[in-house]
Amino acid sequence: MGISIWQLLIILAIVLVLFGAKRLRNIGSDLGGAIKGFKSAVKEEEAKPTEEEKKLAQKEGENVFDVVADEKKAEEKKDKA
Repeated sequence: MGISIWQLLIILAIVLVLFGAKRLRNIGSDLGGAIKGFKSAVKEEEAKPTEEEKKLAQKEGENVFDVVADEKKAEEKKDKA
C-alpha cells in the first residue's frame, strides 16, 4: 500500500548507523552544491541565445548602415560627375 512513518524512521535510523551524521551532512551539502551549480548552468545556457541574438541584431544593423552609406556614396559620386 504505502510506506508508513514508522518504516521511514527505521530506514533513516539504519542509514544513520551505516553512514553517520557527519557523513550524511557532507553528502547533503555536496548534493545541494551540485543542484545549485546545475541551476546556474541552465540559467547561463538560457541567457546565451539572447546575447547571441543581440550580437546578430547589431551586425544586421551594421550591415543595413553600411548599405545605406554605400548608397549615399554612390549618389554623391553621381552628383559630382
